[in-house]
Amino acid sequence: MKKLLYLFSFVSWVGFAQETDKTIFGKVTDGVSPLRNVAITINDSPKAIFTDESGKYRIEAKTNDNITYSFQGFKTIKIKVEDVTRILNINMVLDVQELEEVTVLGSNRKSQQELELEYGSNLNIIRTAFGYLNADTAAGNIRFLNSEEINPVTLCILDLLRNQFSGIRVQGECSGAFGPTFTSLSEGGSNLTGRESDNDAGVIGLITASGTGVNSNLNQGKVFVRGNSSLLNPRSAIFDLDGQILNDPPLWLDIRNIKRLAILNNFAASTQYGNAGAGGVIVINTISASPKSNKIYDQARLRNNFASKNMISKEDLKNNWPSYLSEIYASESLSDAKGRYEKYASAYKGHPYFALDMQKYFKERWGDSNFSNEIIENSSNLFEKNPVLLKALAYQLESLGEYEEANKQYKEVLRLRPTYLQSYLDMANSYRDTRKTQQAASIYARYNFLMEEGLLKNDSIGFSVLFEREYNNFLLLDKNSILDANAADDLYIAEEEFQGTRLVFEWNDSEAEFELQFVNPKNQYFMLKHSLADNDALISREKEYGYSTAEYLIDGSLPGTWKVNVNYLGNKSLTPTYLKATVYYNYGSYAQRKETKVFKLDLKNVPHELFTVSVGAKLAFNE
Repeated sequence: MKKLLYLFSFVSWVGFAQETDKTIFGKVTDGVSPLRNVAITINDSPKAIFTDESGKYRIEAKTNDNITYSFQGFKTIKIKVEDVTRILNINMVLDVQELEEVTVLGSNRKSQQELELEYGSNLNIIRTAFGYLNADTAAGNIRFLNSEEINPVTLCILDLLRNQFSGIRVQGECSGAFGPTFTSLSEGGSNLTGRESDNDAGVIGLITASGTGVNSNLNQGKVFVRGNSSLLNPRSAIFDLDGQILNDPPLWLDIRNIKRLAILNNFAASTQYGNAGAGGVIVINTISASPKSNKIYDQARLRNNFASKNMISKEDLKNNWPSYLSEIYASESLSDAKGRYEKYASAYKGHPYFALDMQKYFKERWGDSNFSNEIIENSSNLFEKNPVLLKALAYQLESLGEYEEANKQYKEVLRLRPTYLQSYLDMANSYRDTRKTQQAASIYARYNFLMEEGLLKNDSIGFSVLFEREYNNFLLLDKNSILDANAADDLYIAEEEFQGTRLVFEWNDSEAEFELQFVNPKNQYFMLKHSLADNDALISREKEYGYSTAEYLIDGSLPGTWKVNVNYLGNKSLTPTYLKATVYYNYGSYAQRKETKVFKLDLKNVPHELFTVSVGAKLAFNE
């Protein structure tokens, strides 16, 4: 009965969130000038509309539609329509293709350490017997398949290759692939070597078939990924299974245990395998042999990057404040401030960002919670049914210590966006802030239930990693609040793979584009580029699954002062974006503590310092 109630509740929420056709409009430019005749389509329909001579357009679309912008010589841009989408101003980027013969070799080549670090999030990296291989920089075309694309009904590796890849030839059948293998193992007649898989699928993920106990039918399969070198003696592909080289297909491998598969069918990519790889190589990485790394790397030190010291100061930023903000911050008393507020209130009564600015000012500068909250109450109609603005309000309430009020906003966002993964994490963390651990546990349980039922999409390489870290942290620190003593002692908690300083960033608008620069004490930096020009695949994945968050981990191996800088690149509606930064000290320990600050990003293309942080010291935020 409880299960049915969950399903009914979820379906009701989803039904509430559906919308009819709405008009999307905006302007398309190359960053400077408008672009005429840009083709704009919905869901890849052959029917297109085109921008006028001013680069402007209007198009009808529904929530969850995909709008594609195409123009010769520029990169194609695809934008998912969300519940709040109305204005989409697009800056198109030139599609520059470097000729192979003039490309400087090694200019975009990464070290093995860097590739290992990126393996978990970059689906174009495969781990071979000779190290990591990046399809983006490797010679020739490498064909990939990841776990989410594998049909679990497939019987064995032969059927998987036969059904998933065109242009290759597969000989042999899967019949008898498992029974004889399991029998020979149970009878102890095989000299199979290796270690067993830890997953439910059993056994065979990492075992090499070389013994006499295996049924001979297992060695009859062949896979040909290249054209025949000889009509009489074609060369079949070999298999690289977690670094073990096999001449025959591993029919005993449970395909549900495959994490990533790549086909190396060109000589340049398979040259390290020597003559054995003349027929091509099929590389398989299994889930069992891909444990989570407990190493946290300073990504700044992995690159030879040194940060410029020419950052805009907070005083320079204040020079670009709107007049109402400059004037009210010059107030000498609370009554003076209220008088100046009244001067601008009528003129800006339709602007939610004015209300947010004033709420923050009166709470932080004068500690007047009542007046601060009254400002928001009088502007409540501006925030209704708008999850982007509600999240900005919730962020700011959190930073001001108004956790109960923030909790109310997160509840409304969850009601409006029940299919967004971020909604559940925000709600759970908000309950933790209000010390309502039972309610937090309920949200975690609801998320897991909806995921198991297939009612929420699982982003296994992005959001799920962060969510699992948060959930495990909740169990570590709050288990005694949700369970009795005996049950708490028996509760399994995964060992925390990271302890140190953890930085979590969240932004209210999924269309926001920005660059975050992390500068270590030696002035080396790592840049997170959250823009369509540099990372369109990441942004598409965030919108597909419904989250807007990222983390950066500092393990403490390089003590001192770290800097976090930002360069705001704007959003599609030309409005401010609110960025929440939460810094956790001693993360993963019972001494864990956190500090939160919210930044209003509205000045485009002006790199400036957000805050500095030192291990064992208090956070220094720039206002």
